[in-house]
Amino acid sequence: MNLKSRALLEIHLCVVLWGFTAILGKLITLPALQLVWWRMLLVSVALACVPRVWRTLTKLSLRELVVFAGIGCVVALHWLAFYASVKLANASVAATTMALAPAVTALIEPAITGARFERHNLLLGILVIPGVALVIGGIPASMHAGFWIGVASAALAAVFAVLNKRFLGQHDALAITGLELGAGFLLVAALMPLLAPAGSGVALPSVHDGAWLLVLAFLCTLVPFTVSLGTLRHLSAFTTQLAINLEPIYAIAIATVFLGEARELGPLFFLGVAIVLAAVFGHGWLQKSLTVERPSV
Repeated sequence: MNLKSRALLEIHLCVVLWGFTAILGKLITLPALQLVWWRMLLVSVALACVPRVWRTLTKLSLRELVVFAGIGCVVALHWLAFYASVKLANASVAATTMALAPAVTALIEPAITGARFERHNLLLGILVIPGVALVIGGIPASMHAGFWIGVASAALAAVFAVLNKRFLGQHDALAITGLELGAGFLLVAALMPLLAPAGSGVALPSVHDGAWLLVLAFLCTLVPFTVSLGTLRHLSAFTTQLAINLEPIYAIAIATVFLGEARELGPLFFLGVAIVLAAVFGHGWLQKSLTVERPSV
């Protein structure tokens, strides 16, 4: 198996794990701000105990430290918006809005990474938009705010994916994960007094919430976040983001089985999801065709 094929397999395994994050966000009863605070704290503390992480970080320049810390802040904002979307709408809606990320990625990746502009990438990114737009017609009006916050979350996801593609290089993915999530935690901690209701602060999670937080932090965050960073060495940010478009499919299937969310969603919602899935597989087919047609030099 060549490196690109292995990277594609790894990113799809990451997507399966990420498919559970929206579900866990619904199962955990903490508000979005506290949920993200605990998620980033647990992963940061775990990675701070790994000597390899510190050895790598001491070799980074001040500029690299600032860059990756900044990317971590974007990750934190993405997660805050994502879990706010879960709380205000539901897991299926929040996961589906992530399908807008490729359209943003197609626009910003060439400018940030220097990659060649591919018109078919932009076209397929745009084709996702009608599918997501149909979601609005298939959800109650009470979920619209959650939908639009989910759109913001998708845009932030595209930004941090492209920035990681631009700056990761050969840096150790585990160490960069620790730096980014540590910086993100500090941002969330700084925002806590400003965004949390007066007197709420950080609550110690219940046994129920604590168990799900451990699953979220380690199985659905630490493992896929680190592995996905490594795949960026062999895949474009756009290809990675389109693979992540499968996350709504997994999330909706899981939510239907365990949370019964299908009762809240209309036919237009599922039609939109079908268009998203068609765009994902359409991109894979077109990318493969163009690779065959272009002779290697």
